[in-house]
Amino acid sequence: MSKARPAVLEVAGREVAITNPDKVYFPHAGHTKLDLATYYAAVADGALRGIAGRPIVLKRYVEGAEGEAFFQKRAPAQRPDWIETVELRFPSGRTAQEVVVRDAAQLLWIVNLGCVDLNPHPVRVEDLEHPDELRVDLDPGPGTSWDDVRRVALIVREVLGEHGLRSWPKTSGSRGMHVNVRIQQRWSFDQVRRAALALAREVERRAPAQATSKWWKEERHGVFLDYNQNAKDRTVASAWSVRPTRDARVSMPLVWDEVADCDPAAFTLATAPARLAERGDASAGIDAAAGSLERLLELSAAQEAAGLGDAPWPPHYKKQEDEPPRVAPSRRRRALQPLITVAKAEHEADARAGLERWKTRHPDAAARLRVDDVLVDSMRGRSSTWTRIRVNLRHVPESERPAEEPPDPDYDPWESVRRGSRAPNTRSSS
Repeated sequence: MSKARPAVLEVAGREVAITNPDKVYFPHAGHTKLDLATYYAAVADGALRGIAGRPIVLKRYVEGAEGEAFFQKRAPAQRPDWIETVELRFPSGRTAQEVVVRDAAQLLWIVNLGCVDLNPHPVRVEDLEHPDELRVDLDPGPGTSWDDVRRVALIVREVLGEHGLRSWPKTSGSRGMHVNVRIQQRWSFDQVRRAALALAREVERRAPAQATSKWWKEERHGVFLDYNQNAKDRTVASAWSVRPTRDARVSMPLVWDEVADCDPAAFTLATAPARLAERGDASAGIDAAAGSLERLLELSAAQEAAGLGDAPWPPHYKKQEDEPPRVAPSRRRRALQPLITVAKAEHEADARAGLERWKTRHPDAAARLRVDDVLVDSMRGRSSTWTRIRVNLRHVPESERPAEEPPDPDYDPWESVRRGSRAPNTRSSS
């Protein structure tokens, strides 16, 4: 059976071919690859505000939004001469030529590669070492309500405002929210991260029952303010991005007055273009509001003087001079939480099936678990993610806790690397 002929969209003075236009990318909502491309053409003015002139990681869903994604930092070798790239240096010391998008034609070109959401770095190509954006990622834990997320977001606004910074909220397109702050390009990645950590700790101080700055999942509760999203080489889905959800939900910019009663499910691939046409882009003024981090860094210094030093970094970053031990509390000599790993799998569904088998083997312990005692971790592999599931036995009497068993399944994401094979850089089915 022959493939459908490409559809051609005319944008920014160019014709962009969309291959396999009838391929269904969102089975439950019924949206095709062409629908996705048409969406981005319609909201290009808003979408480009978040990504224009920035290196961008290609997160490719070549089998559609419900398939497995893989990350491609390096620009494809086969690309039109009108696709811009820039060399980016990573914390590992490696470099890569990453795609830079400046107009709607370049945007649709990466969408045609299978990019559902857009993941730009917080820097511009003119200065790759000094971010112009501080990103506040509000990540709700299990059992945390949308109301809790909104309450924490409003406290974030309050703290930022008290420190001289204007902030711009948006739904994450999933369960959380993002708050972006445009900043002057004067500070290093480490300084921006330090400012974000100070902010997270202050929000936690003001709302200890709803917010946490704790890096280790077993120590968290409520809404986690992920300060490490500001470390170098981390990216966050930008405004107007379609997320890989069943309903093709969009990461929607909001005005602060909307946050208290907004419903993130209202913003989808089908509804967002009309909102942009009717109301414009709520983040339209962000580039004119670059602020200073000086007062947040003063807060950081005050926290350090009070005994709060650095906090853990992501595992693949080099150990920092004043960083606390990079060991989960459950693995320290005197474990704070009785945590065991029950499943490691390439696909989340397989890991969850392993969890159910563990519950069947240990029904008494399973009956005592609370919703936030099951930790589902999306782990970064070489070029894709895999899933680990752990359970916290803190609510199971010590004498009744089952011993840790080999994970079921027990996926090893690095086995192919040890065998000498490499994950593909490109795929042809997009």
